Amino acid sequence: MIAIACDHAAVELKNEIKALLTEMGEEYCDFGTDTSASCDYPMFAARAAKAVADGTCEKGIVICGTGIGISIAANKVHGIRCALCGDPLSAQLTRQHNNANMLAMGARIIGAELAKAIVKAFLTTPFEGGRHQRRVDLITKLEQEQVIE
Repeated sequence: MIAIACDHAAVELKNEIKALLTEMGEEYCDFGTDTSASCDYPMFAARAAKAVADGTCEKGIVICGTGIGISIAANKVHGIRCALCGDPLSAQLTRQHNNANMLAMGARIIGAELAKAIVKAFLTTPFEGGRHQRRVDLITKLEQEQVIE
């Protein structure tokens, strides 16, 4: 299950991504918003991120105008590693190296076809583990306010 959420600037792109998820055979849970009325992205980011963090959803996709604010908000939820990606290679590498469990994109920055390619790369790329696991573990320790020196 994929958590998906957006703000008012990204409703159209979110709907394109939902259609792609259906085409890919991926189930999703839509955490809003569904209108172009101005809204606050942190609420929607938090809903999707909490579903990923608690295991309700395996991964998440959040979208706002630039992708910056919504990624920052998602990353405030413990257990979330949300990466803002503007190209498929970044999406692939953040899965391989960082085991990112959420993807953020900017609807005003990238078009629908590029966004679809990014989502495909993110959802189909596995985590490599190995030396990267050590680094992900260090990120987790930082999140738990442990010293990592």
